[in-house]
Amino acid sequence: MATVGAHIISADLSPAYCRDPTPSSGKSKRNQILKRRLAVSNEQAQASTASRSTAATRSFAHNELEAETKRRVSVDEYCSEGNGKRLKDYFDEAERMIRSSSSSDGGPPRWFSPLECGPHSPHSPLLLFLPGIDGVGLGLIRHHQRLGKIFDVWSLHIPVKDRTSFTGLVKLIETTVRSENYRSPKRPIYLVGESLGACLALAVASRNPRIDLVLVLSNPATSFSRSALQSTIPLLELMPSQITLTLSSILSLMTGNPLKMVMDNVVKGLSPQPTIEQLSQDLVTVSSYLPVLADILQKETLLWKLELLKAASAYANARLHAVKAQTLVLSGGKDQLLPSQEEGQRLTSALPKSQLRSFEDHGHFLFLEDGVDLVTIIKGASYYRRGKSLDYISDFMPPTATEFNELNEENRWMSVLMSPVMLSTLEDGKIVRGLSGIPSEGPVLLVGYHNLMGFEVYTMVPQFLIERKILLRGLTHPILFVDSKDGGLPDLGPYDKFRIMGAVPVSAVNFYKLMSSKSHALLYPGGMREAMHRKGEEYKLFWPETSEFVRMAATFGATIIPFGTVGEDDVAQIVLDVDDQMKIPFMKSQIEEWTKQYIKVRTGTQGEVGNQPIHFLFYLPKFPGRFYYYFGKPIETKGRKQELRDKKKAHELYLEIKSEVENCLAYLKEKRENDPYRNILARLIYQATHGFTSQVPTFDL
Repeated sequence: MATVGAHIISADLSPAYCRDPTPSSGKSKRNQILKRRLAVSNEQAQASTASRSTAATRSFAHNELEAETKRRVSVDEYCSEGNGKRLKDYFDEAERMIRSSSSSDGGPPRWFSPLECGPHSPHSPLLLFLPGIDGVGLGLIRHHQRLGKIFDVWSLHIPVKDRTSFTGLVKLIETTVRSENYRSPKRPIYLVGESLGACLALAVASRNPRIDLVLVLSNPATSFSRSALQSTIPLLELMPSQITLTLSSILSLMTGNPLKMVMDNVVKGLSPQPTIEQLSQDLVTVSSYLPVLADILQKETLLWKLELLKAASAYANARLHAVKAQTLVLSGGKDQLLPSQEEGQRLTSALPKSQLRSFEDHGHFLFLEDGVDLVTIIKGASYYRRGKSLDYISDFMPPTATEFNELNEENRWMSVLMSPVMLSTLEDGKIVRGLSGIPSEGPVLLVGYHNLMGFEVYTMVPQFLIERKILLRGLTHPILFVDSKDGGLPDLGPYDKFRIMGAVPVSAVNFYKLMSSKSHALLYPGGMREAMHRKGEEYKLFWPETSEFVRMAATFGATIIPFGTVGEDDVAQIVLDVDDQMKIPFMKSQIEEWTKQYIKVRTGTQGEVGNQPIHFLFYLPKFPGRFYYYFGKPIETKGRKQELRDKKKAHELYLEIKSEVENCLAYLKEKRENDPYRNILARLIYQATHGFTSQVPTFDL
């Protein structure tokens, strides 16, 4: 059994694969968590799962969560999160499951928990996977290992010969959802559905608005009436039973775009020969498993599934207004079965708590294609939570090596072109190149000047992780987290990278939690006012008159590090700032509308710092200059908690920190004049001679 990745066990088989319906001690309960469990699809078996967790289990889970929250990210701890599954594994497992279910005349639809998902935390939320037209339930096979670390994963298997109606499937899923919600009412239940499964998820959500559900819908079949699939029903009815899908159609459906696979591998640095060999293997794999596909989509079964899709689409669309669940819609730009791009936009407009993520180069079966990682997608959208509401600190999952490398690769050109210089200060006041002056242990609060459009974070945050294994948790404007459907502002998708790297909305609560969890937090008191400054305001601080962070930092004995960054004036020239735009009527009205949509970061602060308008900057790029970072001498607040409770003392320290940031900026502006490699041409010549990964020298310290 250990060699099989997923098993379907009927209710009369060994209870080791079934959920234990009887109460158990804390110790045995924890042991059961490590076992792979099967949820039987009849109501009696589902109701029997409502057993209570003991105090010992709750204590165990709390301690585990606390340790996870407080641990600092280390690059050495990162490992490859992929489980190496490919199309061949999908077909192998599907063949076993089809044979198993066929031997018992199909049987009813049922739940199974894939072995690759492994043991999960007791506080992990339940994830129910609802399959598409294939019905096998292995659509997440390439994601099982990663999903299993943060979810309790169950997949629905619909046997080939099963003819359960759409409403019957809805009731089956609904029974499971209600039973599991009764068992764990404080945790959300995730419904991940593709095509047909997405309609099932919407239907269940519409019927259970009071249950905390999170929907992840991949290419929903709610667009079935506008697809080419509907017109194939009469044609299929006339076809002989032995005729099945052609090889070209299979390749289109299952692998997306084969040429894209070649290009992806070339970009990753593989030689042409292994790339072509790998593609050939995939082609051979699909052709050799045509009989399996024929078994999955027999003529009678395919006709039934198409009728099922028709009913599912009509049912889900009629009840969209009743869906209150948090929803993430995923659409493939090259979906040849459904008009998924248009449908994704329609659904996110219709559903109140929804977001859209588009995958331009991917097809219908997103989860079986390269370059699509469901865990990363959920994390990036801030959709992973263990409780009723998202906790940006305790629910945060640190970036894996793969996630970090992909994000860092996107910004690599900035590092190459700008050759950032990073200086830090040791405890004795000595300035050194690099980040050795940054304390390893938190809590640490970095307080600095926000450059134009926040350009400085793109190279600063990755460098902290690479050089010091420190993850900076940026306290960020809520605009990166609050979706605006009708205001004309950009979608949240481009900001996913910031959330994956640990950015949180700036608030007193989140600041408190970061300090209490001993994190390295990044704070810009000038916020958007500095990052979106006017012409001629480079390196000018716009901090509130009253101190905001000193006493909170002192409460936890945090080390405060003032820093400055210089270089924004070397990369862009502002053409239209907010003052210019407010003189243009249509731009003025748009800015005022955008500003109304967002909660103010500083509700009690007067003046322009507390009333910063939401707007875009119009600027022209320059030949990229060089960025310089200077982290000043650490300021200790440990042991000063009582002293800094006094508002006057706290304000004095606040002004001292502000002065240090200004000194850092002045130091860098002066020293960069003596940098022989400030000009990009000089840097490129040096790199051409010494290698583009070499560290370009700078001014003498």
